[in-house]
Amino acid sequence: MNLTCNLYVDGEFEGVINSQKDVNIGKQGHIKGEIVTQRLVVQGYVEGTVNAQRVEIKAGGKLNGTVESTELVIEAKGIFEGTSVVKNLDTLPVKS
Repeated sequence: MNLTCNLYVDGEFEGVINSQKDVNIGKQGHIKGEIVTQRLVVQGYVEGTVNAQRVEIKAGGKLNGTVESTELVIEAKGIFEGTSVVKNLDTLPVKS
């Protein structure tokens, strides 16, 4: 699924989501596959590979898989199981 708009999923989806905007997985949402987006908000369950600028796992949300992102935010009672890779590490400021 290729999108140029925001996407909200509160059901089941299996496959590839490629969005130029935000993807929001609702509390009843279950995604299995690959997600490429600017911003991913997980309130339900995601299983697979995520490539995004910002990933937010909200309370009650669960992400199981591999995340490649610039920012990964996990709220209290949010669950992340898997591997996280930080993108653009060489462009981050260095403290001296």
